[in-house]
Amino acid sequence: MCCCSGLLIGADMSVSSHNGPQGSDTSAIDRFIVAKSDSASIEAAPGIERANVAAVNSKAKAKSDKPSDDSSLYAEHTKIHPKRVYGMFRNIKWAVMIVALVVYYGLPWLRWNRGPALPDQAVLFDFENQRLFFGPLEIWAQEFYYVTGILVLASLSLFLVTALAGRVWCGYACPQTVWTDLFVWVERFVQGDRNQRIKLEKAPWTFDKFRKIALTHFTWLLISAATGGALVFYFRDAPTLFVEMFSGTAPSIAYVFLIVFTVTTYLLGGLAREQVCIYMCPWPRIQGAMFDDHSLLVSYRPLRGEPRGAHKKGDSWDGRGDCIDCKQCVVVCPMGIDIREGPQLACIQCALCIDACDAIMDKVGRPRGLIAYDTFENLEAAKTGGTVPVQWLRPRTILYMVLIPIVLGLMTYGWVNRAVLEVNVLRDRNPLFVNLSDGGVRNGYDVKVLNKRHDTRRVAVSVEGLPARAGAPTVEIVGLGPAAAQAIDVAPDNLRALRVYISLPAAGITALASDVTPITVVVKDLGDGTVTRRTSNFRSPRP
Repeated sequence: MCCCSGLLIGADMSVSSHNGPQGSDTSAIDRFIVAKSDSASIEAAPGIERANVAAVNSKAKAKSDKPSDDSSLYAEHTKIHPKRVYGMFRNIKWAVMIVALVVYYGLPWLRWNRGPALPDQAVLFDFENQRLFFGPLEIWAQEFYYVTGILVLASLSLFLVTALAGRVWCGYACPQTVWTDLFVWVERFVQGDRNQRIKLEKAPWTFDKFRKIALTHFTWLLISAATGGALVFYFRDAPTLFVEMFSGTAPSIAYVFLIVFTVTTYLLGGLAREQVCIYMCPWPRIQGAMFDDHSLLVSYRPLRGEPRGAHKKGDSWDGRGDCIDCKQCVVVCPMGIDIREGPQLACIQCALCIDACDAIMDKVGRPRGLIAYDTFENLEAAKTGGTVPVQWLRPRTILYMVLIPIVLGLMTYGWVNRAVLEVNVLRDRNPLFVNLSDGGVRNGYDVKVLNKRHDTRRVAVSVEGLPARAGAPTVEIVGLGPAAAQAIDVAPDNLRALRVYISLPAAGITALASDVTPITVVVKDLGDGTVTRRTSNFRSPRP
């Protein structure tokens, strides 16, 4: 399980020693420990305690911990206890989380009036009737290419955002991030902040410890069940299914998926957490190709921060860096990395380290921005005393900006011009035709008429394409009689299947030039005059 073990130690995520990336060798236990309480508090600056913590996922470990012949290829999972932090980016994450949760849990309950005999749920994945509802939009199974278009738009937008500002999606809006934030908030609310949680984890089992841990996991399970239930509500009318779930009358498949979604949410958000991002998600490995030297990324500015070290009251800042090595950027990181080691695969660009560092800079009286959004190009220019402004418009961003409106325009054009009366004609293949007792020939067809409008449509069926000398064919609809005398009602947002027989008398058959004659089945809306044509053929004996 991802929550119990990490993958290859040789990956580009590792743990630094307590003395930083270049620290001395330590035991395996020391290298993998997340945090431990100091017996004696060490100050990084007056009034600022230096956290005795090592990054769980650091670059240094990848270089020092290479598996030998007698070592395991798997690393024991080390739980990360992120510390609460205050600041602008943390507030943005709270806002995004609240909006995301409200939208996710509330959307199935939003109503949208589409008329009688149609579902009034604003967003509904109606797999039973093979259609998707998104407010005023309705996508049928044969129009699934619109969903493909939506996914292409989402991908291009994600590429554009990543090229501009790195993994913003991962740090703020990814469901794994949102639900992990929620689960960590619950854990912090019940068990306390980082130090209290570490102390509780190491403490012997008592009733108080059992109560807090049990309450934490019980709350996680409640959130997971609500998450799974909300997802199930997207596939069936939410108020109806809600009552059915508690009365025991819901479809069995609804209970199965509720359990599956509950368990996966609990495991991924409560136990696996950062390991989902590091080991399971492919995006960290793809995003390296998405940004460049001009992309804004959460970065530590070593030219300003080094050499790092504790700062005593009254000491000058000359000849040293602004980093006091308090490691607050490490203790607040939900991924367990040290941003001072540079770009890392595990970094989700949540910017919580910026908030933590800015708070420390305020306390020691130094300017903010030791950790900030910056570009590789500007960091390099700073070495020679220069600066490089952010280039928002560059080849890859321009490409994405051009492709997005093109795809959106194509989808809009296709939607505006989409047929609201779909017709499908399937001719019988066995037998190809039937010889009638009067010498004539009859062909059978399955004609399906799909009405995509929200009102009943009355249509008529006719045939074109047979030579005039063959005479007028007889078109008969099973259960209705001759088609010429029938007006066929098709219910709103529904499909009507018709069994149609087309016959030619013996004299007409002799007038055909071939045993395969192209024909056109015409379905006409008697209300607005809309005509839909579908080609087929009429089979007969060889002339």
